Amino acid sequence: MRPIRAAVATVVCAAAALAAPNVHAQAYPSKTVSLIVPFAAGGPADVVARLLGQKIAPELGQPVIVENRPGAGGTIAAAAVAKAPPDGHTILFVTAGHAGAAALYPSLPFDPVKDFAPVVGIAATPIVVVVNAASKYRTLSDLIADARARPGKLNFAGGGGGATVTNLAAEVFRSEMKLDVTNVPYKGSAPALVALIAGEIDYSFDNLSAVLGQIKAGKLRALAVTTRNRSSALPDVPTIAEGVLPGFEASTWFGILAPKGTPPVVVERLNRDFNAALRAPDTQARLKELGADPTGGSPAEFGSFLAAETTRWGGVIRKLGLKAE
Repeated sequence: MRPIRAAVATVVCAAAALAAPNVHAQAYPSKTVSLIVPFAAGGPADVVARLLGQKIAPELGQPVIVENRPGAGGTIAAAAVAKAPPDGHTILFVTAGHAGAAALYPSLPFDPVKDFAPVVGIAATPIVVVVNAASKYRTLSDLIADARARPGKLNFAGGGGGATVTNLAAEVFRSEMKLDVTNVPYKGSAPALVALIAGEIDYSFDNLSAVLGQIKAGKLRALAVTTRNRSSALPDVPTIAEGVLPGFEASTWFGILAPKGTPPVVVERLNRDFNAALRAPDTQARLKELGADPTGGSPAEFGSFLAAETTRWGGVIRKLGLKAE
């Protein structure tokens, strides 16, 4: 009898082990989910985070609370999530700046890639090359030709300057096209656009969300977008890669990360619910209003993307010698 009982016990234990992931999945979430946003309330990241938090809460069966923890280029929020319990109840709404954090802050208490579990890419916002609507440049090729004909004469802004992805994209473009043009630093997109409209600079690389209103108002002309595909908000505007620089691609983006060690079944649950929220017509309409295109996809896809972005922009930051202010 003992061998039979032992065999039965083994089968029962094995069945319990196989069932454990499902039990764990059913138990999650067991309390409020905190979605940490590394910027102040009211900005694009906060708006998108709150939109998605409202969408996934009914699916999760628990409230999703957005917590704003701005400061230090997003590293305060990231550090808080990196050391949070890896149970899926504290997750990070990450932005493109996360990819440059290690290069800007050598003494970070976390690794921007290794200390997180990728969940999903949320959306990408094109960077747009814009000129004053009265500019003689009708195409990006016009601008490039003039810059080469008059070396050292043209100047530009990279959005807010510094280590922003908009400025880094502008610097990479200048380098790869071998243009002798001057980067004029500004403290943000707003003063840079004021200067562009006033004719103080010749062109700017900036977020679509920052320039779309001025384009529609007829004050700015869009020459190109930096994403792989054309923007749904500006379907008639070509990409940089289409004609002048094949392979060029850059964007600001949003995504979701969880602490390292979060169970795969929890990551998959979050991934599924966020993807469903991104497919909702009203979500897509709102993102389009903000100049963003939903991405979605698997955790592995977002993880690969984050690693590639970190390598790329970290290298640019080090090459330019940029430091955290």
